[in-house]
Amino acid sequence: MTSDPINFPTTGTAYAPSVDEIMNLRRVAAGQEAPDMIVRGGKVLALHTGEVLERDVVVAGRHIAAITPVGHFDCDMVVDATGQYVAPTFIDVHIHIEYTKLVPGELARISIPRGTTTVLADANCMANVCGEPGLDYMGATSTPLKIFRQVSAKVPGAPDLGLNAQHLTPEQIIDRVQRPDAATFGESSPFDMDVESARKRAAAIAAGKRQTGHTALLENEPLWAYLAGGVSDDHNAHATRDVVERLRLGSVLTVMAGSMNDNTPEVFADIAALGDGLNHITFCADDKYCEDLDATGHIDHHVREAIKCGVEPMKAWRMATLNAALYYRLDHLIGSLTPSRIADIQIVPDLADARPSTVIVDGKVVARDGKPLFENTDPIPDFARNTVHLNPKLDASSFAVRSNASQVWVQAMEMYDGYFKRAFHAELPVIDGDVAFDIERDILKVAIIDRHHGTESVGIGFVRGFGLKRGAMAATTTCDNQNLVIVGTSNEEMSFAIEAINQIGGGLVAVADGEILGSVPLAVGGCMSDQPWETVRDQSLACNAAAADIGCTIQGPYMIMSFIGLTAVPDLGLTEQGLVEAKTQQFIDLILSENNGVVGCRCPSHAHLVHKLMDADSFNKSE
Repeated sequence: MTSDPINFPTTGTAYAPSVDEIMNLRRVAAGQEAPDMIVRGGKVLALHTGEVLERDVVVAGRHIAAITPVGHFDCDMVVDATGQYVAPTFIDVHIHIEYTKLVPGELARISIPRGTTTVLADANCMANVCGEPGLDYMGATSTPLKIFRQVSAKVPGAPDLGLNAQHLTPEQIIDRVQRPDAATFGESSPFDMDVESARKRAAAIAAGKRQTGHTALLENEPLWAYLAGGVSDDHNAHATRDVVERLRLGSVLTVMAGSMNDNTPEVFADIAALGDGLNHITFCADDKYCEDLDATGHIDHHVREAIKCGVEPMKAWRMATLNAALYYRLDHLIGSLTPSRIADIQIVPDLADARPSTVIVDGKVVARDGKPLFENTDPIPDFARNTVHLNPKLDASSFAVRSNASQVWVQAMEMYDGYFKRAFHAELPVIDGDVAFDIERDILKVAIIDRHHGTESVGIGFVRGFGLKRGAMAATTTCDNQNLVIVGTSNEEMSFAIEAINQIGGGLVAVADGEILGSVPLAVGGCMSDQPWETVRDQSLACNAAAADIGCTIQGPYMIMSFIGLTAVPDLGLTEQGLVEAKTQQFIDLILSENNGVVGCRCPSHAHLVHKLMDADSFNKSE
């Protein structure tokens, strides 16, 4: 693998046909030369017209030369698709590959046999760990997977709120946005209203690059201001009211189905209300662990679920292919089975089931019956290894929250609905000068620890929602700076979690009573494994089971705990330097000067008193 951006395929060069390829394509289409491959006799999806046609797909080299009547041309390599559907392969329009826990070549091995052959990837995790070399590494693979770059909007995401490992200047980001290998400007914080943000957005617009967005719970002025910067897609909205509003404002709505939540059923709960907006919907996994990709699928999962919700099969397939290519201005290369496009083709027995029997990439058969016909031989660069540096002085005392009172009120957070952290206030006893855990009420300590510089910086908070009865859980994958996060039932258990992380060199652990009960070593940047995806899946399932054994009630808890550090999403975030109020992007006190008795809850309707805190002028006000 190379880190030189001119040596791997780019949106403007190597994926497009060369002069020689165009000459060859035209000769084949004119019947002057034999094709290299014909996909014969299948029911071809003509997505531009919504028709299903019995046709041959004629391939010359990497590209489609023609779509012809069955038997019009002949060649030595004929792929029989009789009785099956022939469709373009799927496009994931927004993914952080690092959160699969796999390196790019292993993502290819798990996703390509399921029909997803193209991803638009924002490598902000590896950018935060390794800087520009990390971005380059995550944008290239020798496998058939196509990686189009979403240039990380800001590295680090909140430079004034943490120590951070790497820093990319606006000039570096603008340079990358303007390169032909950049498909989009990556997702950005709605709170960035400064001139540096405006410069990057202006450069993206001038370069003809879309801006990926996540609007969370924004509405009215905050939403309008975000979109006014050029953001024109959203992968957060899921309630019908919010989806329709964003479509009305010209945003493409990207349906996210990851490890934390699957928005598909809610987005399509009222299909009639979406109207013509169905033509402006795409799909993404965003953050999805490999064990979940294996269990439910990649973009094929979106297609199946959308159809189950009542979306017409052709519309669902268009969302997964042509809609994505059109919006991101890649339709001259991918997204449809039409002349001069890349021959990325899947043969599918059942449109509603969306499981390909054969996958073709660049005119070559690369998967059959759910199995890849290629290996991942991508080397891992030295700079991506040994990136976890924890201070040896860290111990149980590092997790103490000191107070001279006998009991205190604290500002706590509750995990719900994926990565949202609902603020609430809790009264806790103080034992030997340290604010205590309350395991019965599921109020545990959470810590974010600097793992880049080896300092003793530890940010401490209180969290509800994990349900641990003993032990601790830890991960070196906090969003977005990839620091160490620990949730535990005692200072001592949290201290041992540090030892466990050191033992495996970074990754995920579940510990109790001085024993590592489960672990997933992530040797690459502290966020990806150097092992085959099957091994990572098995380790992950065992680690999840270990977390459940110590009481964890969250499904996929390591993904959710990783987002405790995300300061851009309401209500609260935690960094190695302290607790952050998302709305103001300011540090706030953990121990409150006034109490109000508000207690958190976990409920789908969010009808309880605690949920009104989000709209209050201050999270520390009494209701």
